[in-house]
Amino acid sequence: MKYISFTFNPIQENTYLLWDEATLEAAIVDTGCWNRQEEQLLEGSIKAHGLKLKYALQTHAHFDHTFGLPFIHRTYGLKPVFHINEAETYKQMPQMAAQFGLNIGGGMPPIGMLLNDGNELKLGQTVIRLIHTPGHTTGSSSFYVPSDGLLLCGDTLFQGSIGRTDLPGGSFDAEIDSIKNKLLRLPDETTVLCGHGPTTTIGYEKQNNYYF
Repeated sequence: MKYISFTFNPIQENTYLLWDEATLEAAIVDTGCWNRQEEQLLEGSIKAHGLKLKYALQTHAHFDHTFGLPFIHRTYGLKPVFHINEAETYKQMPQMAAQFGLNIGGGMPPIGMLLNDGNELKLGQTVIRLIHTPGHTTGSSSFYVPSDGLLLCGDTLFQGSIGRTDLPGGSFDAEIDSIKNKLLRLPDETTVLCGHGPTTTIGYEKQNNYYF
């Protein structure tokens, strides 16, 4: 499994492009591209690597992680895939963005697949497993690639910190439980690709994260 990352939009959100090297089947995780320049950067990378986009995966549906979904839907026909508990958050995102003075142009695409904890998707023969990690939102989830030791955790876990829990649907206790009982049980060498900020590892967070 190969991946590249982009930092998009005024909130400095991390968008990830993953692909299976054998088949070039690809997934984009948390499409946050905000303007035409960022859309072109993403589109150019997809073309340069010859990728076949199969999934638009969402760790959660806050607006900084979903700005680019109208573009992905128009350009590639993809609908967002996320945990079933995140559907209501997704529906509310245009209104929440407007409250922050931001506009999601073009309207949001319809919801694609709704997943449950433990559901698996494939890029070629590479398995991507959804781990439901509520706390940042009720449907917040992480995408785990066991074969490559990769975890894309959205805004659940950051290097040395955790995601905020004071927005609608957030719960500090649920987030701590999700991290302790699901994420920190993964192998220490697991690479953690966060929704904001730098990459970390499970082992580093066990030893250095203030919350644990």
